[in-house]
Amino acid sequence: MVAFALMATPPLIAQDENQAQMRLNAMSLEQKGHNAEAEEIWGAIAKADAGNAEALAHLGLLEARQEHYETAIDYYRRAAAIDSDLQGLQMNLGLALFKAGQFPDAIKAFSSEIRKHPGDRRLTILLGMAHYGMKDYLVAIPYLRRATELDPQNIPLRMTLAHSCMWSKQYRCVLMVHEEILALKAETAEADMLAGEAFEKMRDNPSAEKEFRAAILKDPKEPNVHFGLGYLLWSQGNWAEAANEFQLEIQNDPRHTKARIYLADSWLRQTESEKALSELEGLDAGDQSEPLLHFDLGIIYANIGRSEDAIRELRTAIDSDAEDSEPHLQIARVYRSIGKTDLAKTELDIAKRLPPRSRRSLQEMIDSIETPTP
Repeated sequence: MVAFALMATPPLIAQDENQAQMRLNAMSLEQKGHNAEAEEIWGAIAKADAGNAEALAHLGLLEARQEHYETAIDYYRRAAAIDSDLQGLQMNLGLALFKAGQFPDAIKAFSSEIRKHPGDRRLTILLGMAHYGMKDYLVAIPYLRRATELDPQNIPLRMTLAHSCMWSKQYRCVLMVHEEILALKAETAEADMLAGEAFEKMRDNPSAEKEFRAAILKDPKEPNVHFGLGYLLWSQGNWAEAANEFQLEIQNDPRHTKARIYLADSWLRQTESEKALSELEGLDAGDQSEPLLHFDLGIIYANIGRSEDAIRELRTAIDSDAEDSEPHLQIARVYRSIGKTDLAKTELDIAKRLPPRSRRSLQEMIDSIETPTP
């Protein structure tokens, strides 16, 4: 029996030495970026030893490098089931989950790691960004604030903090971050625009205008910078100056539908109905995303005696925003003008029951604008 054991030992040692050499080869290939060859070796090791957590973890890493995050996550989870304390495993699992958009699970992995490494800069940033990705902005703010303290020159990180403050209605926080960005002498129109949105929310329109004009000086091509200033001017009845800003936005982006709609409305309010009609009819009349388009068309058609067209457009405006009393009042006037007094009374009764409609904030307007695809 002893002789048999001694005879069996050399092959086992050889097997271990062979696997150790395979491991070294795989590591070397991995470091050189030869991912396919490294993956083949790690796969052979994992097949020969189903309990080899390291091989599974490296297979996950190689899949993650190819942006195959779901496959990577599966390998990492299998490795964690064998050895959850394997060095770097939880971090890599968290990164794969983060990149796959699985933020709650990513947070669990990063939280596990930060308990081992309190104050780690990278983990602090990742936790902040993961909560930001979940739109859990109030929770994200402390992490992002700490992250900016650890990386004070990181302007994109400060902008993410500023956006978190804005979306959680922490307007003073937005302005504080804006001041920090200015102190770093960073020329960013986006930061000025965000400060302008915060001032407008705080009902300080002069300061909001000032910030948007500063943003235009820094970068007149920044998306929505002219639209934002135009909307501020429009909301205060400065139709001519607003129209100029909307035209400048359209020069930057001819597909900017909202700028075209508000340009036409500014013309209409200056009694330039023909120009407004030409602009509005050039847009998709079936688009219900902006009630003002149909409301203005309805007014123009009513004024030139196209009653049926006016009713159709005003009805579309009502369907797209049932809480606005103005289209009901306008359509009632049209019904009355063509002798349909019962219908007119019905619309007037509806309008009376509706509360006063406040205009949308600048932030709501800008956030609702879709960036066009090239």
